Order: sequence, then structure tokens, then C-alpha cells
Amino acid sequence: MKKLIGILVLVLIAASCDTSGVKTVNQPKPKLEANSKDSNLLDGEYPIVAKKKLENGLKIEWFEKGTGANLKSGDLVMIDYKVKLKDGKVVDGNHMIHRTAIPFLIGFGMQTAGWDIALKELKVGDFAKILIPSPLARGEKGIEGLIPANADNFLIIRIIENKKPTRVVEGTKVWVLEENKRNKLKFNEKCEMAFHAMASSPSSAMFVNTYRNNEPFRYKLTDHGLVPGLRNALINAKKSDRMFILVPSSEAYGSAGYLDFVKPNEDLFYNVLVMDVSKI
Repeated sequence: MKKLIGILVLVLIAASCDTSGVKTVNQPKPKLEANSKDSNLLDGEYPIVAKKKLENGLKIEWFEKGTGANLKSGDLVMIDYKVKLKDGKVVDGNHMIHRTAIPFLIGFGMQTAGWDIALKELKVGDFAKILIPSPLARGEKGIEGLIPANADNFLIIRIIENKKPTRVVEGTKVWVLEENKRNKLKFNEKCEMAFHAMASSPSSAMFVNTYRNNEPFRYKLTDHGLVPGLRNALINAKKSDRMFILVPSSEAYGSAGYLDFVKPNEDLFYNVLVMDVSKI
């Protein structure tokens, strides 16, 4: 699997910060094509319309500002982005996997800690360049052969959409991101399902990852072991469905938490790919 995929799913440590105010720069607003599919848009030079520096060293420069409320944990946004190093080398980006945009769930360590911090400062429609200092990126370890140790990251990002769930089941949000509509058999009490999953809490990214050993879960509705929210979310899923599932703590481990992976009252995020649905 490409190094890019590994970057998107590494375990990260959450960080918090205090912020300073936004500084507005009196320059003309750039004329950008908000829905452009051209990856070169992220490489252009544009006037900076606003700036912000956080106490932890993270810096945001806006080329275009959106409207509405700031993004928050649990929002699933579609993003167009590139990550560069100081020398301009591109080390990550949706165009490297030939996607015009990818989904990103805020607050669950899908990327480095700096991402979750920065995205909570943004809105839909924002186009920005973000300096993520090394401690909030890959730190002293870096990524061998790709990102040197102690390297600052530069995230160029457009927030295209705050995507609404496909369905909500007893508080659990389900986004069906990819679907083969030719598959008609839906998972129910008369079926067995095989699915890969990565599970994360805000405090522990990817504490479950079935891809590591290439051993998908096999599950029937009469089986035990899944949290109620995930169980409900999988009903009516079909082969080849790729889903993001956000389970509220009340439908997960509640006030008890789970070992060292899920703190009390933490929501859970599941990244699911349904490998097969078959009749029993």
C-alpha cells in the first residue's frame, strides 16, 4: 500500500492549545474557483486575506474565508489538500491517489494532532495554508524515506463541504462514502458479513485495525461483541460499502470506557469497508 495511505491512518497524540485573535490583512480577495478539480490550484500564489497564530506555534494564513460556524469534532468534511515540506516537496495529498477530494472526520486522529487543532479554526469555504510545527506533525521520528525528523509541515487545504450523514440510527451517524449499487443483498438477521474496520476514539487513534493482519471481522446479528451503535449501523449495509460511522458514547462504552483505549463518555469512530454479505 502506498506510503500516502499510511500517513492518513497513523496513531496520533491529541494536543490542546490557547489561541490568539485573527489578524485581518487588507488585501483584495483572490478570485478562486471554489469547485475546481485542478490540483494546481493548491500550488498557486494568492494574496493573504487573514492570519492567525496559535500559542502552540501553529500558523494559519487564509487565501479565502468561508462563512458560518467553525468546524468541530465529529464533523465530516470533504477536503482538497496537499502537505509539503519546507523545501516544497509534496509528501501527501488527495491528488496523489487521483481523488479530487477525500473525507476527513475531525477529532479522531485521522492525521497528526495539528490537523485536528487547525481544522477547528476553519469553516466550509476556507482556503488556507497552515504551518504545522514538527511537535504537532511527525516530530522527532518523522517517516523514514519521506518526512525527515523534526520537519515542519505545510498543509494547503480547501474545505469543500461539511457532509451530512446518509442516515442516523438511534444517534449513530452513518456516512456511506462508496457504494456499488449493483449489490442488492443487505445485511440482516439471515446474513453473515465480513468487514474490515479501523476504530478510533478521541484519545486513542486506530486502537483496532483489521488491515494490520488482513483479518476482517466476520459477524452475524446473533453474535455478541460489537457495540450497539456499530451493530445498528451495519444493518442494511451491502458488499463494497465504504462507511464512516460515528457512534455516540451512549451507544458505545458509556461512562465505563474501555481499557486504556476509550475514556469514559468518549464517542467512537469506525472506518468500515464491507468485504462480503452472504446468506446463512
